[in-house]
Order: sequence, then C-alpha cells, then structure tokens
Amino acid sequence: MRYVSFFSPDAGVRPGVLEGDRIRTIACATMREFIALPPAQRPGRVTDEYVALARVRLDAPVRPARNVFCVGRNYLEHIKEGALVFGRETKLPERPTFFTKAPTAIAAPDTTLRFEAAISNEYDYEAELAVVVGARCKDVAETAWRDVVFGYTCLNDVTARDLQREHGQWFKGKSLDDACPLGPWIVPSGEVADPQRLEIAFRRNGIEKQRSTTARMIFPIARLIAELSRGMTLEPGDVIATGTPEGVGFARQPPEFLQDGDEMTVEIEGIGSLRNHIHIS
Repeated sequence: MRYVSFFSPDAGVRPGVLEGDRIRTIACATMREFIALPPAQRPGRVTDEYVALARVRLDAPVRPARNVFCVGRNYLEHIKEGALVFGRETKLPERPTFFTKAPTAIAAPDTTLRFEAAISNEYDYEAELAVVVGARCKDVAETAWRDVVFGYTCLNDVTARDLQREHGQWFKGKSLDDACPLGPWIVPSGEVADPQRLEIAFRRNGIEKQRSTTARMIFPIARLIAELSRGMTLEPGDVIATGTPEGVGFARQPPEFLQDGDEMTVEIEGIGSLRNHIHIS
C-alpha cells in the first residue's frame, strides 16, 4: 500500500491510496486528517472513487502542521567526514541532536526546487529515511515506538552550508523554501518488517554519492521517538527525519555543491525513490 497526496484538477490537494496506475481517493480533507483517525476507522474512509495517476501530479504525501523534526549526526561515518573537514575530534553523541526545518520548506516529489545564488553558494544534499507519526503521544517507551508510527517516506534535507556556518546553528540553513522535498508516498509501518535494515542511497545526475543502511544509525528509531517525545507531545502527521549517512557534498574533496540543473534522487529500499531537479537563479 502506498499513501499519497495529489493535486486534483477540480478539488485541490486530496489524499489517496496508490493502486497501480490509479489512485483510490480517501474521504478526508488532508492526509494529516486521515492519519489522525483511529486505525480502525481508516479503512472506512477509503472510497471506491478512482483517479488516473496520469491525470494528476503528486504533492508531498503529508504536510505536518508544524516544523519537521530532524536528527543530526546519526551515522558514524557522517560524523567522521564532518570532523575531518573541520579538524575536530570524532566524538559520538550521547543523546540524539534534534533540530527542525520550517514547514514552508516542504516540497513535492518530481518538482524543480528553486533557490537563489544570492542567498547561498553551497547548496548540499542529505538522503534520509523519514518517519510519519500516527498517533498523539508523549513519553513513549522505546518498547512501544511501533504503536505510534504511521509509516515511512523519503526525505532530502537540502542544506545551505554557508548559512549554516554563518548563523552558528542549523535552522536557517536548512529551512529555505523548497529545502525539504518529501515523498513520493508513505509506506505504512506494517509493510516494513524492519526499518533498521534498509539500504539508503543518493544519486546526483545518476551518479551515486551516498550509500549506506539504516542499520548504521547510532540512535535507532525507537530511541529517537522515545527521546523526542520525553515531555513533548507528538501529533499525528508529524515528520521525523532520521539523519543522513556519509557522502554529502561539503565533506568531499574538493567539495561538491549542487548546481543549477542537477537531478537529485533519494532511494530507500522498500520505500521508494524521491526525485527532484534544482534550479539556482
């Protein structure tokens, strides 16, 4: 099963279930509204109305009501490559490092991401597995994390590295408009046997730049949800980006930042491929 949101010519953005070359519509205003339903009620909202996939275009599968939650430094080799660039000692974090991306950064799959050279000269990519929260929750035990996960999707944590340095923190450099493509769909949690055993890769213009496995996360999804929800309520439709592996542009020798016209593809085993082009004016 693949949950999608799509632009309908006559009804705006609608949620649905992708079935081959057709989309079966969902009787909810948004995917976030559908996710918020009790699990037993969700099947009853899937209609018998179909729309041809060729007649519509996909939006980001869900647009959370607030910032996207992100995890920094969650793969050892990514920590090592960053430490080498900045001449620092490689040190493993004792707890997850959280930051956020503004909801206005979210972009649809198969679209052109538009950035400005006057804003940054160092646009970079980060392939990530994203978790979609499926229930309102707080203080989730590590053993109960599956109970609050709706599903998984692909995310590209596009980052303006120079802004990241200049501002001394991560929010601004990671929250530019179009800096968070998401999709193309959500795979329900029950169809992913083990999200900690998925191959993850990134290709720039067809050339592989990142390849790893989610098994190499320092903090697995269970720990991330437990830590993030401690004393803080998570809502249905919230998105958690789980960190990127090694191979990002700024850490390459010489650095390889994105250029106008580049095609970016995030590929995650069992989840899908998120493809976008980039335009820098």
